[in-house]
Amino acid sequence: MKIVRSRSTGSASVRKQDTFVGEVWADPVLPTTDGATINTIFFTPGARTNWHSHEHGQLLQATAGAGWVCTRGESPQPLAAGDVVWVPAGEVHWHGADTDSFLTHTATSLGTTEWREPVSDDDYEAGRRARQGGADV
Repeated sequence: MKIVRSRSTGSASVRKQDTFVGEVWADPVLPTTDGATINTIFFTPGARTNWHSHEHGQLLQATAGAGWVCTRGESPQPLAAGDVVWVPAGEVHWHGADTDSFLTHTATSLGTTEWREPVSDDDYEAGRRARQGGADV
């Protein structure tokens, strides 16, 4: 058993840049332990991950704000405080904040993460268009 009080001891918030679009900050909750990594992630409005997948899946728990989560080939789905998302192993996806809200979530990533290309503005805006009854996505 390992008890982590509040967040990983001695860890500082880190600005994420290489695998994200926009300004994103991560607070390590639990450094990689037995193949699991837990971070609290803060996305500024419009910020998002690149496309990526996880070897054994990922659990997202939205804690504040509003945003989007999307599986490649599907329409982005709204994400709000209190929502929980399970992303199966190997599923290519992205997640991030809405354009008019920040998003904070706790991400539990299992196994290695395979990072891919940035999410295009068009892919990101697809959720907003669908929500507003615009073009099919």
